[in-house]
Amino acid sequence: MDKIMTTISGTAMWIPLYLLIIYLVWRKLGWQRTIGFVVCLALAIGFSDIICGIFKHSGPLKHLWPSFPVRPRPMCTEELQGLFHTPLAIPKRIAYGTVSAHAATTVALAWMSALAIRKNWYNWLIGISVVLICYSRIYLAKHFPMDILLGAIVGTILGVAIFFLWKKFDKTIEKSLK
Repeated sequence: MDKIMTTISGTAMWIPLYLLIIYLVWRKLGWQRTIGFVVCLALAIGFSDIICGIFKHSGPLKHLWPSFPVRPRPMCTEELQGLFHTPLAIPKRIAYGTVSAHAATTVALAWMSALAIRKNWYNWLIGISVVLICYSRIYLAKHFPMDILLGAIVGTILGVAIFFLWKKFDKTIEKSLK
C-alpha cells in the first residue's frame, strides 16, 4: 500500500478533482463568478497551510508563536521507532507535524466546493477524497490522528468563513453582470 498511499497523499492524482470543481462551479455560475470563487478557494487553501505552519514552526509565520509546543511526526518520534512500518521513499524533511496542513487544506477545499456546488453525489465524492487523503497521512506516519483532527478544524473554520466572504463578494459581481 506504500505506493498507493504516497500517490493519494500527493497532488497530481487530485488534479482531475480540482478541474471537476472548477467545471461544476463554472456551469453553475459562469466564468466571471468562477474566477472569484477560484481566487477565494486559493486564499482558503493558502491561509490553511500558513496557519498550520505556525503550529509546526515552519513557513512564513513560523516565529509567530514560538512558545507553542511542537510534536514530532510519528516517523520522527524516537519512542515509536520500530513499532510501525514507515515507507522508505518518504523524506523526513520536516520533523514536526502538530497540525496537518494536508487535512486543513483538503477540508477547506471540501467545504468551499461543497457549499458552492451543492450536489449530493459531489458531497460524497469530496468526503471520500478527504478521508483518503487524511488516512494516507496517518498511514505514511506523517501525522497522528489528533494532528489530522486539528487540521480538519482549521480547514473547516477557514473554508466556511472564506466561503461566506466569497458569497458577499459574489453578490456584488452578480449585480454588476446584470
